[in-house]
Amino acid sequence: MLGQVLVGVVALIHLYILVLEMFLWNTPRGRAALGTTPEFAEESAVLAANQGLYNGFLAAGLVYGLVADSLPFKVFFLACVAVAGVYGAATVSRRILFVQTVPAVLALAAVLVANA
Repeated sequence: MLGQVLVGVVALIHLYILVLEMFLWNTPRGRAALGTTPEFAEESAVLAANQGLYNGFLAAGLVYGLVADSLPFKVFFLACVAVAGVYGAATVSRRILFVQTVPAVLALAAVLVANA
């Protein structure tokens, strides 16, 4: 049960990131959440929307893993989130490690323990 809840939390995090990057990027709310200036947000909006779409795919894979109760889907997409978080933390902001990687690793551990 804990693994399922944590997978759901990670999926919700990525749905939220999708909304921020695809729809709120140029808004005061989006800029405040992501720490960007209006100029940077305007110049990078297309790139951000592309990133948002990828975050949506991660969320979709996790939701499918929950609905289908598919261990391989959950493990694969949680691992993808963790790797993306490590890369983001190394290249953009250490905060990403705590927002993406830590929840994904905790969910992955809970899912694997539950299925051991």
